[in-house]
Amino acid sequence: MSICLGFTIPLNVFGPGLCIAHRGTIVINKNVRVGENCRIHACTNIGSNRDETSAPQIGNNVYIGPGAKIFGNITIADDIAIGANSVVNKSFYEKGISIAGVPAKKINNKGTNGILLSNKESFNSNNSKIATKMEQSPLIVLK
Repeated sequence: MSICLGFTIPLNVFGPGLCIAHRGTIVINKNVRVGENCRIHACTNIGSNRDETSAPQIGNNVYIGPGAKIFGNITIADDIAIGANSVVNKSFYEKGISIAGVPAKKINNKGTNGILLSNKESFNSNNSKIATKMEQSPLIVLK
């Protein structure tokens, strides 16, 4: 499937709730670890240093914008939004911030607030929408 969709993602790199926004080139090193509920866009690369073992460790609820490059023996905290075409080559330990640029730096305190929904929130939201639609639908009785 990855050949058809254009990505290389080894097994057990991402936690539950991975959202790949659309098909396109995504290359992930086998030593990368990413937490739950990550949203990643096309043309991204998450890789190691030259030693092939020092790879990023990325927290939960992280948004990775299109074209982002993340590499090295670095840590990305929970709830961080990484802007499009950013080059992230140093650690960011502060939770809930947005980073962007070449090289990446903190740009604000918004993070993924309002960008990502957890699986539970998404499930509850969808059930609520379905229930609302059912309540608004006229009842049809067949005789």
